[in-house]
Amino acid sequence: MRVFDAHLDLAYNAGLGRDLTLSLSDLRAQDPVAGETACVTFSELQRAGVAACFATLFAAPAGPETPLGYETWQGARRQAVAQLDQYRRWEDQGHVRLLRSGTEVREHVRDWDDTRPLGVVLLMEGADPLRDAGDLPEWVDAGVRLIGPAWRRTRYAGGTDEPGPLTDRGEDLLVAMRELGVALDASHLDDASFWQAIELQPLVMASHSNSRALVPGNRHLSDDMARAIFERGGVVGLVAPSMFIRAGWAVGDTRASASEWAAHAEHYAQLGSWRQVGLGTDLDGGFGIEKGPDFLNRYADVLNVLDALPEAERPRVAGGNWLRWIERNLK
Repeated sequence: MRVFDAHLDLAYNAGLGRDLTLSLSDLRAQDPVAGETACVTFSELQRAGVAACFATLFAAPAGPETPLGYETWQGARRQAVAQLDQYRRWEDQGHVRLLRSGTEVREHVRDWDDTRPLGVVLLMEGADPLRDAGDLPEWVDAGVRLIGPAWRRTRYAGGTDEPGPLTDRGEDLLVAMRELGVALDASHLDDASFWQAIELQPLVMASHSNSRALVPGNRHLSDDMARAIFERGGVVGLVAPSMFIRAGWAVGDTRASASEWAAHAEHYAQLGSWRQVGLGTDLDGGFGIEKGPDFLNRYADVLNVLDALPEAERPRVAGGNWLRWIERNLK
């Protein structure tokens, strides 16, 4: 079974000092990130059958947990450029293969086995590395095929815990994305920005978003938002932190179960169909196994959630749904 994960912060983790070329045990033995036990290395992804993924260019804004984060678009750009260079160096070393089209993804996954590199399609999470829409062609030439305009609020859109509409700059970016065929990642968009964005760029998916019906908050998709994505042919990826799986979860609580995570998949399937649900784990996206579901001790354990899903749907949720969407939409 080929696995596709729609959200992995690979280069961001390398920027934290994690060497993803190590075995998982070796990485954990020297992990510079305290209190967050890592799940992801290239060999671990191979072990799990992950043939390809959307891998992020994620510039972290300055904040209490990221004192070295960016404060200007120039700072965000420097982070994104460094991450792009990291993917290129990994490609030169044979750890990843950068993919730019649905055809390339299909062929890579068709021929993939656990001796081959991880296929990577670049997703920009938070649009602040762009000065404005005029920068978009440069990033498309570099391989970016999807953009999520927000994380928290950016110069483009309201986002998680920082609501608001698209800015004028954001509207210009969405139009440019539509014209250049860059897909919209709706994850992290605040409601006001979401409804504007999908009118300007209807080629939409959500790489890592659980259901607001089960966990309140604008980090998650309302039923109406999920339906809008499904009506446009999009897929939604299930994200792994316990606080995004169970309402009110806090550190120290019993970690969320596979059945609780699967409930988000089942809810989305009722709103759309099983053909529109996939994985978007966000491992290791600022949290370790301590905050993941209770069966998660290494990345390969992610697939245990499939046992809580209808048997016929498991290969689709594992990767087939994303691969079909990619082949149709990434030119």
